[in-house]
Amino acid sequence: MIGRVEEYILERIRKEGSIHMALIDPEKVDSESASYIAGEAERSDSSAIMIGGTTLASVTHLDDVIRSIKDSVDIPVILFPNNITGISRYADAIWFMSLLNSFDPYFIVGAQILGAPLIRVYGLEPIPLGYIIIGEGGSAGVIGKACPIPYNKPELASAHALAAQYLGMRFVYLEAGSGVKRPVPAEMIRMVRNVIDIPLIVGGGIKTREQAKAAASAGADIIVTGTLLEEIGGEKLKGRLSEIIEGIREGASLKA
Repeated sequence: MIGRVEEYILERIRKEGSIHMALIDPEKVDSESASYIAGEAERSDSSAIMIGGTTLASVTHLDDVIRSIKDSVDIPVILFPNNITGISRYADAIWFMSLLNSFDPYFIVGAQILGAPLIRVYGLEPIPLGYIIIGEGGSAGVIGKACPIPYNKPELASAHALAAQYLGMRFVYLEAGSGVKRPVPAEMIRMVRNVIDIPLIVGGGIKTREQAKAAASAGADIIVTGTLLEEIGGEKLKGRLSEIIEGIREGASLKA
């Protein structure tokens, strides 16, 4: 059953072609700065705020960050957890994701089994997601014990994405990793888009208008930026976010 947040995401994709989501790592911000970043993202027309990182030392801090963000924005707050410690009762929804190219069954299905009862108790909206690590993979690849798909093997990414769809997952995420030098190649995005019917998310290494435009025009439905928000900050943040979102809209208009 599709929930309220998922329906909202799908509707924005239908209307805009491609949309932006801002990713905030709770370990790299305090509540005040998280609230500021989220507010600037909403004012720049981001569609949602994702909350997650590669490690998490304090669930209390996670709760504080999310509550602060919820006080600042009206767009959905979606958990993007690396483990069960990334679950908070104060979010609106959670990407219920399986790291499909992990060596460790824990990240494919084990953490999900442990987290499912908690998600139910908290009343979070679970959104099934196939998560695929690409290229460098960054910290997510290391923590998740992934076998990253090489940039020059788009057919492998397509096979993983199609498997995700056939398993019943409703979104696919191609992740190049936080702060990497090279984002997911347009050729790979295009090939994956051509074999799946579900929304495609792309993140990692997208820092410029042209990179965002390339990802959207190749077929990405959702583009996620995170490290960019941490590196820019201050008064320049809104301008850079606006550039990224303009690039996404330009790319969306070029979709086949």
